[in-house]
Amino acid sequence: MAREYLMSAPVSLRVRVTDYLAERRRLGYALRAQDTLLADFANFVTEQHHDGPLTVDLMVAWAQRARAGRGTRETWYRRMQRLRPFIRYLQQFEPHTEIPEDAIFGPEPGRVAPHIYHEKEILALLDATRHLGPPGNLRSATYEALFGLMAATGLRVSEAIHLLERDVDLACGKLTVPDSKCGQSRQVPLHPTAVEALRCFRRRRCRDVVSTSETPFFTGSRGQRLGQPLGDRQVHRVFNSDLRRSLTVTGI
Repeated sequence: MAREYLMSAPVSLRVRVTDYLAERRRLGYALRAQDTLLADFANFVTEQHHDGPLTVDLMVAWAQRARAGRGTRETWYRRMQRLRPFIRYLQQFEPHTEIPEDAIFGPEPGRVAPHIYHEKEILALLDATRHLGPPGNLRSATYEALFGLMAATGLRVSEAIHLLERDVDLACGKLTVPDSKCGQSRQVPLHPTAVEALRCFRRRRCRDVVSTSETPFFTGSRGQRLGQPLGDRQVHRVFNSDLRRSLTVTGI
């Protein structure tokens, strides 16, 4: 008679753990830490005398038992993340097994909620770019155009700084963003006010930088960086050190 795996019997869960680990190892996973974690979970279910399909409440109770109940939300989150693949595997044998949501303990620890800039902050930010030194340098015009474009279109920093002259079609009022997040180029329409702002910036940049179709639209403004693409770290440094300081001083 074939061996039956009844979820009401503690040994059956241990067998499922063994089978799951064996299958994962056949796929090339080491899973040393997973052995201990899943064994601990199986022991916990046995101690609770649980009968029937596994529930989310049971999994939460196990996750929060970490370190004798003194664990943090981050600890609970990590334990549940490591348990979840096994639970999904288990569901194919016991369809009524509950699957815990990804955010059951809140957002992923270590991730900071993004700050959404409102109109007043954006205007103050663009005003701060006009005071970037030295006076009369291309630098202030570059960052005003860059951050203004990002605010108007939603482009990421990496997309904006990799635009070339040929990608910015102001006659048609559109951008061609190469190699976007999905691995394909996409076109982004521009508001007439954005077109005019970029046209003014282009004229200003062309006074300092000889342009071809391959010239970066946003370039460095001084020394050896003049005419060279802006770097991601360079943009973040200007934003975090110069511009955000200006917003703090003005109370925004």
